[in-house]
Amino acid sequence: MISSERQEHAISSRLVSPSEVSVDPSKGNDYDSFAGAYAAANETNLVNAYYERPAMLALAGDVAGRRILDAGCGSGSLFAALRDRGAMVSGFDASGGMLELARQRLGDGADLQVADLGSPLPYSDDTFDDVVASLVLHYLEDWGPALAELRRILKPGGRLIASVDHPFAINLIHREAGREAECSYFDTTSWTVEWTVGGYTALVSRWNRPLHAMVEAFTGAGFRITVISEPEPDPAAREMFPEAIAAEPRFLCFLFFVLQAE
Repeated sequence: MISSERQEHAISSRLVSPSEVSVDPSKGNDYDSFAGAYAAANETNLVNAYYERPAMLALAGDVAGRRILDAGCGSGSLFAALRDRGAMVSGFDASGGMLELARQRLGDGADLQVADLGSPLPYSDDTFDDVVASLVLHYLEDWGPALAELRRILKPGGRLIASVDHPFAINLIHREAGREAECSYFDTTSWTVEWTVGGYTALVSRWNRPLHAMVEAFTGAGFRITVISEPEPDPAAREMFPEAIAAEPRFLCFLFFVLQAE
């Protein structure tokens, strides 16, 4: 059984019709308004704590001594795990509220900055061995400027390790809701969910794009794809979420890439 604490920190999600969305998708994701509740859920839930984050760490491998940028670092969970493994980590996020939580976790000495992935970044050329972009690219309609900036700040041969919503999973969500016309697999489409977590409710909009569009964006920005991964959950998930894993031992949720800067 899932503990009452994990139930309290779970995120419930409702697919929202475009007619219900009254704000520009690029301006509607106000993480400051529910930063604490979201961060608590991210620490303990199945898809973040026992699926996405372990997969990112496994793809990163041995990071001791490597200089890593955490792009869209949120409250610092991945930053902390990489630092614990011996990496020299910097991070940025567009949400000041999330960064305040990250600073509480990581200490005042942590290199954290407010920055937007879709804009020029405050780092010099050829600075980082790796960039990790955990569930952040799918907030952007156009990946071109962001990938160009990440390529710029990576050393030649450096890696971009990224996770995004799995495009088929998002298409399936819409099909099961009878809204397949709103989210064609082959189009780049904005879609919105209403999240409820810790007593807070917020609209969160992201962009879904087909696999071929992702590949074209990566290669067009000067990256070579070395890994595409659809991993299993962390083995610990079987103990922490026995009913969920028994019902669905493997599931489509996120898609993972390791890219090398050429």
